Amino acid sequence: MRHWIAKLAICTILLYNFFLNNSWASANQLTETDVQQLNPIPVVENLAVANNFGETKKQELRRYRETVKGVIKQAGLFTLYSQEESGKVYLEIKPKQLNKSYLATVTLESGLGESGIYSGLPLADFLFYFRRVNNNLHFVIQNVKFRIKSGEAEERSLARSFSDSVLYSVAIDSIDPRSKNLIINLEELLIQDFPGLTTLLKYSLQADYRLESSKSYFGNVNSFPQNVEIDANYGFSSPEGANLITLPDSRALSLKVHYSFSQLQENNGYIPRIADDRVGYFITAFQDFSDNNLQEPFVRYINRWHLEPSDPTAPLSPPKKPIVFWIENAVPPIYRNAIQEGVLMWNQAFVKAGFQNAIEVRQMPDDADWHPADVRYNTIRWFNSLDAGFARGPMRVNPLTGEILDADIIVDANMVRSIQQEYHALIEASSMCQAEGRRQGAGGIEFSTQHPALSENLRARGTRVEQSSVTQHFQDTDTCYGAESTEQVAMGALALSLLQNTKPNSQTMKEYVHQYLRSVIAHEVGHTLGLRHNFHGSTMLAPQELNNTEITHTKGLAGSVMDYLPVNIAPQGVQQGEYFPSVIGPYDEWAIEYGYKKNPDVAGEGVTPEAEKSFLEEIALASPQPELSYATDEDTHDINPLANLWDMSSDVLVYSQWQMDNARVMWQRLDEGYLPKGESYSSLRVLFNRVLRYYFRNASLLSQYIGGQSFRRLHAGNDNSWAFVPVSLTQQRQALAKLQEYVFAEDAFSFSPQLLNQLAPSRWQHWGSPIHHSRLDYPIHDRILSFQSAILRSLLDGDRLNRLRDVELKSQPGQALSLPELFETLQTGIWTEVFTPEEPKPISSIRRSLQREHLNILLEMVLNTNDQLEEGRTLAWYELRQLQTAINTKLQQFGTALDMYTVAHLEFAGDRITKALNAQLLSQ
Repeated sequence: MRHWIAKLAICTILLYNFFLNNSWASANQLTETDVQQLNPIPVVENLAVANNFGETKKQELRRYRETVKGVIKQAGLFTLYSQEESGKVYLEIKPKQLNKSYLATVTLESGLGESGIYSGLPLADFLFYFRRVNNNLHFVIQNVKFRIKSGEAEERSLARSFSDSVLYSVAIDSIDPRSKNLIINLEELLIQDFPGLTTLLKYSLQADYRLESSKSYFGNVNSFPQNVEIDANYGFSSPEGANLITLPDSRALSLKVHYSFSQLQENNGYIPRIADDRVGYFITAFQDFSDNNLQEPFVRYINRWHLEPSDPTAPLSPPKKPIVFWIENAVPPIYRNAIQEGVLMWNQAFVKAGFQNAIEVRQMPDDADWHPADVRYNTIRWFNSLDAGFARGPMRVNPLTGEILDADIIVDANMVRSIQQEYHALIEASSMCQAEGRRQGAGGIEFSTQHPALSENLRARGTRVEQSSVTQHFQDTDTCYGAESTEQVAMGALALSLLQNTKPNSQTMKEYVHQYLRSVIAHEVGHTLGLRHNFHGSTMLAPQELNNTEITHTKGLAGSVMDYLPVNIAPQGVQQGEYFPSVIGPYDEWAIEYGYKKNPDVAGEGVTPEAEKSFLEEIALASPQPELSYATDEDTHDINPLANLWDMSSDVLVYSQWQMDNARVMWQRLDEGYLPKGESYSSLRVLFNRVLRYYFRNASLLSQYIGGQSFRRLHAGNDNSWAFVPVSLTQQRQALAKLQEYVFAEDAFSFSPQLLNQLAPSRWQHWGSPIHHSRLDYPIHDRILSFQSAILRSLLDGDRLNRLRDVELKSQPGQALSLPELFETLQTGIWTEVFTPEEPKPISSIRRSLQREHLNILLEMVLNTNDQLEEGRTLAWYELRQLQTAINTKLQQFGTALDMYTVAHLEFAGDRITKALNAQLLSQ
């Protein structure tokens, strides 16, 4: 009897199980309250136990039915369940999806418009997988830095030698008893500051903000066959707030983040392509511990799109799947043509690689039902800010192969907005008050949004972010162009107005804006194709060729649009040519050929990257050609005068002189009543500062020649040239002479009292327009001296002196600029009034300031023994002795004929030298 009762109990339980399974499958919904794992049905031998088990299932089923009302299911890569009333979102993972790699991309969709928090910024890209551990689901970032060929003995040790990163552990909410699919509450994964925004805000705003769960929620969520798209809105608060202008109350702010979880394409026929240091591509690098890879532990693949010709036998063929860029519907219609032209400029390069119409441009409809950050779309996006002024072209890459999967370009409206305004009303956002904190010299100023919370793989390395598990790539400290680019283009607009009398609303100005935006987009598209900067690209043409449109329309204005090119402003008396490139350069075509040309001898399954080595070497052998010269971010550190930002032509000595001459003409025009009647004089101060910065930026290019050496990425046997070639002694002497004439000479700066007395500051004080607590009148001496000092100190910097000393050994005798010649040339040029035996002449106030600074530098070199080159110390000591003698002689001969300023200046300088030399002797 008991045997039959037990069988009846088992049948009853099986019926409950059948009913439960069919209810789950038809409703496609979850129980919010059921957070326990639903285990398989046990064998029940006791009727009382069976009855209790059945009652438990009844209660669970009842709770489930109460919570499934209004729940929406979206099937796709991962199934999503959304509860409209509670706002909860659940993610379903199939058993076969566990321990499988997926790509995550995280984008900041809404920003603050200032201080580095901008709409559209990529936050993170990484490879991840889900791993089940008991009743928890781990979200694991995969370590792709180290690999070994499958089957080798060391493969067993690799997994335990290096760790993955378990970012989160989430409780399994429930398990489908039939399919065994795991259900997790997505809020526990993504609304726990998954992207590290708290640290980002602390890093960027210098304030402590905390995440408010009650103010955070999910927006749109969508699941597609190969990707999941999720919007999350985060609320933050800070009791003290931050120094922010754009917020109505800085104690509270909201940020929107877009997540894309996508399937990683595998076995799609893509062949990774080996990198070559002579061709500038971003790379995917990993250490290979295989036995046959002992000489070079790193394997480096270039990052590129998977382009396949539709007809592999044809020399020119359309791709099976072109690269498509969508212009976001938020881009103003007036700029869309320029953007389209900038993108399509690259099809010229792909023709050389065998592809016809490799890139397409489409317009995002106003009623589009997809999101610009959707990983399936490459978009060109537009955003607004108070202080950004940059463009950026990040890409998302398969970190296992280097295949580019997605790219989104973002452009700040400020990059073109200031040009469209009246010249005399340009915003003072780039005023001298802010510029003084920037790095002086030829280099550009770029903005970084990286923060420690995004780990090593999101840390800036000086150019783009070094990839590890995250394969996101940003430009020089994370941003392309930046504030310096906005300054350059505004300067160009001012030059059009002052030098060519161009009106703000003229056709010339519209063409200027069009050329600028087209060039910016072409540069950023180049990044999304995998290309790095090439700061040698600007050196292709001679100065006399820059405004010859017959050359620039065909060959290009520069060897590469991947350089940071200034506005091409024609010198006085020369017909203006192109302001910015209209075609890509020879280097760009060659680089695309290396990255994308199909190897006709390699096809079929099982092809390895090593099989293409000889094919790629043949392409790279062309690198010694001058128009293919390549120098990227890490090559622009004072050593190579032709690897600079914002320079132009193969002879910067001539180009810089032209631009400084242009600046002097612009100052004269400003002095001639440039402002219209009724305009505030504060606008004149903005423009004067802009020209002054432009003048010294070009002067700083000259200083790069002193101790400079060209550097080329040559390989042995390919060319008889040296990797390093010192700048000729003639050019270095020319550079010193021009610096003396345009920076240090007595008559280098001459401004009328009328102009200086019209340089009034802005007196508007409100949000976005603070009154800086500095001198009300224009501090002309301080401004000039700050620039003179920057150049002078760079010439006598310890690193430069060390290079000059080394170059003497690397050159033939008498063919290098010696340290004594540098010290002597600077001293006699700066103290001309002391060393010349001519009649007594008063020393002007600007010259006295410069001489005091030169004296300060020499005294610091003599008295400071820390990290000071001994050769420099001894030469500084010698120059001080010579200067002291010359001062004493001048005072003895003409002391009574000199004005009091000059006498006091010279006597004080002599006294300082005496005391310093005595102190130096005593210290020994």
